[in-house]
Amino acid sequence: MVTKNVPVEAVIFAYQVGFGDCFLLRFVYADDSQKHILIDFGTTGLPDNIADSQMTTIAQDIATKCAGTLDAVAATHRHADHISGFATKTNGKGSGDIIRALKPKVVLQPWTEDLSLATDATAPKALAHQSLHAHSLGLQSLQTVAESVLAQLTKNRTSFSASLAESIRFIGEDNLANKSAVKNLATMGKKAIYSYHGGPSGLAGILPGVTTLVLGPPTLKQSDTIRKQKSRDPDEFWQLQLRKLSVDERLLGDRDGLFPGHPSSSGGKLPMSARWLAGRLRDARGQQVLEIVRILDKQMNNTSLILLFEAGNKKLLFPGDAQLENWQYALSIEKNRDLLKNVDLYKVGHHGSLNATPKSMWAAFDHRGGVSKKGRLKTVMSTMPGKHGSEASKTEVPRKTLLSALKSESELHSTDTLNRSLLFEEVHIDLR
Repeated sequence: MVTKNVPVEAVIFAYQVGFGDCFLLRFVYADDSQKHILIDFGTTGLPDNIADSQMTTIAQDIATKCAGTLDAVAATHRHADHISGFATKTNGKGSGDIIRALKPKVVLQPWTEDLSLATDATAPKALAHQSLHAHSLGLQSLQTVAESVLAQLTKNRTSFSASLAESIRFIGEDNLANKSAVKNLATMGKKAIYSYHGGPSGLAGILPGVTTLVLGPPTLKQSDTIRKQKSRDPDEFWQLQLRKLSVDERLLGDRDGLFPGHPSSSGGKLPMSARWLAGRLRDARGQQVLEIVRILDKQMNNTSLILLFEAGNKKLLFPGDAQLENWQYALSIEKNRDLLKNVDLYKVGHHGSLNATPKSMWAAFDHRGGVSKKGRLKTVMSTMPGKHGSEASKTEVPRKTLLSALKSESELHSTDTLNRSLLFEEVHIDLR
């Protein structure tokens, strides 16, 4: 027997944000009442022919869909392509201002986002006795590195090749601190929850009849693998990178020259016969800087929430941008592997990045299959090809091999195939 406190349908609105994530998850109840949770709201690049006001338009549409009251917000991690839409404006008319006015009852974020954490914390306050080291401080430092990298690219526009500079800028901008959005998320909800593997979601009383399990990220006490750095001291490592960048800036100086904005090479006071070496050294340093911002990217993705919603007889998996190190802990536990086998809807991790969908997990999904399979797995992906990675290095997003599997073994809904005249794609799941 269906009661009014048990949802009968789930609807996922996958919004067209280009390279980013924005999902409004609606639970519909037998009495026609509805509950809404917004999972991420950000972009680092809108598709061509879409107005710059897209994020404001989306925020207004979300306000309409939830009739002026948003039950909960989940911001999976701090990357701009997941939270930039929460930014506010001084005139009070930003997309983040619109979401804030919906007065969400709960704002759920990973434990690393608790702004009141001590700098030596490796776990949320509830687990303060497990503190070991300064992970949250390290995250702040790495974002300072991102700011420094971007400042150098702006000041010395010809320091690196165009393609290298574009790659560095794209990843670097995604790792900026997004201070307005971060502050808004920390203060907009009536209740703030900072969670971790096995921790509270705060949604039990907000979404009746829905069980929300937090499968990631682990705390550093649970698993140190989420901290993928070249030093045991995260702050020391990133401070070292800042010093290197500062030296680079002093050595490069002002390189605009006679033809600003065009490729050029300067050997400084080197003899003409040796100046070819200067350009090659700069290219080598450019590759090092690119590797640094890639480390930034991976580190922040490894703080991503992994959320599993259970309602009726269905399971919906939203892992944000969780990458392999984040997944390893969750998948190391047999109970979690059993829970994930019969997932009915999978929000594809990290816009289709290969290392965000572990092969072992994908292979274990029971509902994978061809178009004739009963109860076939539904997948939802928010992405924009050509913005991240490269085919040559087999890091393009979305990854072709994963995309092929998604198309052949699931009912794939991807925002990059959405007609540009449409604001969102709507996916319905019967929970009975």
